Amino acid sequence: MAGSVASKSKVVTLAFWSIAVAFVVTALKLLAWKMTGSVALYSDALESIANVVTAIAAYWAILVSHTPADEDHPFGHHKAEYFSAVLEGVLIVVAALLIIAKVWQSLGHPVALDQPWPGLAVNSGAAIINAGWAFMLIRNGRAQKSPALVADGQHLMTDVVTSVGVLVGLVAAVVTGWHLLDPLLALLVALNILYQGWKVTGESLSGLMDRAVDIQENVRIRDIISANSKGALEVHDLKTRIAGRATFIEFHLVVNADMSVGESHVICDRIEDALKAEIPSVRITIHVEPDDEAKLPKGTAAVPFA
Repeated sequence: MAGSVASKSKVVTLAFWSIAVAFVVTALKLLAWKMTGSVALYSDALESIANVVTAIAAYWAILVSHTPADEDHPFGHHKAEYFSAVLEGVLIVVAALLIIAKVWQSLGHPVALDQPWPGLAVNSGAAIINAGWAFMLIRNGRAQKSPALVADGQHLMTDVVTSVGVLVGLVAAVVTGWHLLDPLLALLVALNILYQGWKVTGESLSGLMDRAVDIQENVRIRDIISANSKGALEVHDLKTRIAGRATFIEFHLVVNADMSVGESHVICDRIEDALKAEIPSVRITIHVEPDDEAKLPKGTAAVPFA
């Protein structure tokens, strides 16, 4: 329980500070745009405005996801984080469309940048802040199984990559005098943002559709069950699904028909304890079957235990 509380506190704290970081980075990028008048820097700043909204949404979603299960939500509120990630994907796409509209207005009338070097220096500072924070969010989001933190971190990392591309391109535009590079860079940023928005939304929708654990995790779960199932005969119909940081596991455990309820319960407790020790926030459902009545689902092979 103490570990769960500490995990919640860490995730909530990171989500809260993401809002503050998003405001700081957005302010710096808007300042860089105002200093230069660059359409590319405008696109970078616009994406950061979306970051502010999504950081707030992620914070709310994480608070909701840690709300204990209740009568209306007996399995918990873990999926709330996926809604935040979907919202982030949608806002990324909206930002990209606004950038494309701005690019369309600027392509016919490219202009020289005002105060290019100070503006680029300010934007570089914002990119450095974003890079450090994105790395922290992704690392901790994966460790705590928080889709909202991971999605926020991946979005920020994309922002960093596009910022670097914009900075390199604008340096080239200033040095060569090819002012058309500015709106063209903004267009490339918009296209990249569209792709990332689609990616984030797709991954989040996959979570809402009860995606199973990956193959490696499935094998690990089977190994844990097998290693702690002494007294049982086999397992079948193993199913898993992921809901935010929670992993749901259910399966049928076949035992000797002469085994008592108490004996089979001991086996189930041993398996559950082993799974909980290895997999954070796991929820386990075991259906015990006597061997003379066990029926395998069509096309499903049983896994015998040594």
